[in-house]
This record gives sequence, C-alpha cells and structure tokens, in this order.
Amino acid sequence: MSSVAALQPEPAPIIACTISRDVSNFDLLIEDMETELGESWGDLTFDDAAQFLNQPDAKALEFVAIAVDAQDESDLARISGIITNAKAKGVKVILIADEVSPIALHQLLKLGADDFVPYPLPENALHESIERLHRAPPPDQLIEGSSSTSGMKAKGDRNGVIFPVQGLAGGTGATTLAVNLAWELATVQKDNPPRVCLLDFDFQGGSVSTYLDLPRREAVYEMLSDTSSLDNVSFLQSLLTFNDKLSVMTAPSEMLPLDIVTSEDITRVLDVARANFDFVIVDMPRTVVQWTEAVLSQAHVYFAMMELDMRSAQNTLRMIRALKAEELPYEKLRYVLNRAPKFTDLSGKGRVKRLAESLDIKIELLLPDGARPVTESNDHGLPLAETAAKNPLRREIAKLAQSIYQHNLAEAAGSA
Repeated sequence: MSSVAALQPEPAPIIACTISRDVSNFDLLIEDMETELGESWGDLTFDDAAQFLNQPDAKALEFVAIAVDAQDESDLARISGIITNAKAKGVKVILIADEVSPIALHQLLKLGADDFVPYPLPENALHESIERLHRAPPPDQLIEGSSSTSGMKAKGDRNGVIFPVQGLAGGTGATTLAVNLAWELATVQKDNPPRVCLLDFDFQGGSVSTYLDLPRREAVYEMLSDTSSLDNVSFLQSLLTFNDKLSVMTAPSEMLPLDIVTSEDITRVLDVARANFDFVIVDMPRTVVQWTEAVLSQAHVYFAMMELDMRSAQNTLRMIRALKAEELPYEKLRYVLNRAPKFTDLSGKGRVKRLAESLDIKIELLLPDGARPVTESNDHGLPLAETAAKNPLRREIAKLAQSIYQHNLAEAAGSA
C-alpha cells in the first residue's frame, strides 16, 4: 500500500535565489521572480548566502539576483564576497540596485556581475535580463576570431588611427562632426571600405546614440567596468552597428561620473579599438578630465571645435595653457571653426583672421553653417549624407574624410 508521503507532489527544484538584506524592501522583485519562476526560486539573506554558496546544492542554481540599496553600501565587502563566490561556483549574477552610488555600482559590477537591472524594476526588465543570461555563450566559447555583435571578426590585425573630437564650448557641433566624419569614412569607398569605429566617451551627456538612433547598452558599462579582462572579442561584443557599415560604442545607459574610468582603462579600450579598426573617431566630453591625457597621447590628430565668439576664444586659450602646463602634446590640436562666415563675408573672414592671430593658432578647417537640416538630421537619427547630401556642412565633412583616407593610404604605401 502506498504511503501518504508518496501521494505528495515533488517540490519544484530551486534554480534561482534572491539575495538581499531584506527582500521585503524589493516587492517588485518578488512579484517578477514569481512570474518568471513560479515556485522554483528561494530567498537568502546576505548571511545565509555566504553559507549556502559553499554547499553542494548551490551548483544547481542557474543564477542569483543580488538586490542592494543605499543602506547596503557600508556592507560592500561582504556583498563583493558573495558575488565572487557565486561566480567561482559557475552561478550567474544579476545585480538589482536601488539608488546605489555610481562608485559602489562600479565596484560591484567590476567583480563580474553578468547583468544589471535598476530598481524599481522597469516592465519586463527581469524577464529580459534572464533571457540575456540564457543567450550568453559559455566563457570557453568566447575565443579569438568568433563573431561579435557588430558582425565583424575579432582579428586584431589592424593599426588604426585615432581622431578625437572635442568641443571647446557648448553647442559647437563636436558630436555632429564626430558622427558624420565617422560615417563618411565608413562609406568613403564602395568596394573595400575601411573599418571605422565611433566611440562615445561622453559618459554623461553623450548623444551619439541619439544622432544614429541606436539603443544605449548595459554591455558598454560592463566593458568599461572591467577593462583588465578586455580583449578583441569582448570589445566587439559591446559595439552596435549602424547600417552594417559603422561600428559604434554608445555612451552607457546611465549618467555616470567621468572619472569612473582611469587613464589605464581608456588606454586599453583605445588599444583594442586600434587593433580592430582602420579609423577610430572619439567623441570626447567637453570637460577636460584626468584621462584626457591618455586620449591626447594616442591621438594622431585631435580636433578642437570652436565658434567665432568670445567664449570659444577664452576656452581655447585656457585649453592651450592647461596642456602646456602639463607638458602635453598640444601641437596635436587641429582647430575647427564651425558656422564659419561665408566666402563672400569679408568682414567675417577678417574676424576669423584676427581671432587666430590673437590666440596664436592656425584655424585649419572652416565648416559652414548647415542650418536647420543639421538639427533635423540629428533628431531623425541619421547622418547628413542620408538626409541632406547636398548640405554645405555635409560636403565639407565629406572632403575632410576623403582627405584623411587618401593621406592614410599614402602613408601606408610609403611604409610598405
């Protein structure tokens, strides 16, 4: 005769756990875990998790969702230990953060969290995060030469040139130049176009994703958070492609402090970018930061955008003084005047000449005012070549791209 116990249904296997100080503070997480996993999940406090992860049952877990808020920042050492322990056991980690400072978030993600979701949880955010974990290939498949998100092969066989673009005052059109120059270089030749990468290093107000209608990706933050393990494959996987021709690293989805990365981090990113692309265009923040030196040192030409006004003149002078004081290669700066006077505006041309003389610089590139079509193109998320091919600004940027491309070909031929 069967026992009563045999009539009881088998309990659902636990495949995931939430880990927090008090899960009742994350009621939306509870609801979403129940929706996604039914009864196949459990809950652990930080103390319980430290013990459980050392038991054999922990190997059955697919992932843990570690939920932290501002009160947990004083306990980062213990939480960091839990993340490290989970990763060592092969358990994937989703980090749920509620009003945690960027520095603390950076520290936790750098330990190897597989995904990050802000709290309160956006609709379907946990579902999408779990789906990403399921789609992610195992570490042993991330080998040199595998296909990246951008559709390129991670060969590391290039020695690209770097062209940063920085506005010396707000609204000078630096991002517009960076985006359109990158696109013109990517399409400069039909048969054998060069590989071009556009990097948005303005981690707070970066607009490259807006100008090209691309989503901002968490993968960018994850890549920047752990550049010590950066390689060709992981770098290419953090990129998106625009129209199958231009590879783009957008700014992170969250507004982050500019000092969240170091000069060493930026140098690693640029080294990998150069190894995989012929041209690397960098959209710089207007603020000069500690790692600006790293970009300037690697740059072949550093475009400094300005306008014909007093603020640009004063900021240009301050920039030159700052670089000279630190004995940095200020001679790499190439001054670009946006919204320059028309050819027939003799008075305006005289003002440009006096500006250059007063600053003791040479303004090498004069860009015309593209007027309203430029704003419309940016709002539509398309380069000028796609929306206003005959716009005078687009024509000048196309000439610049052609000049850069031909110069690069000539140098390559000379060194062959």
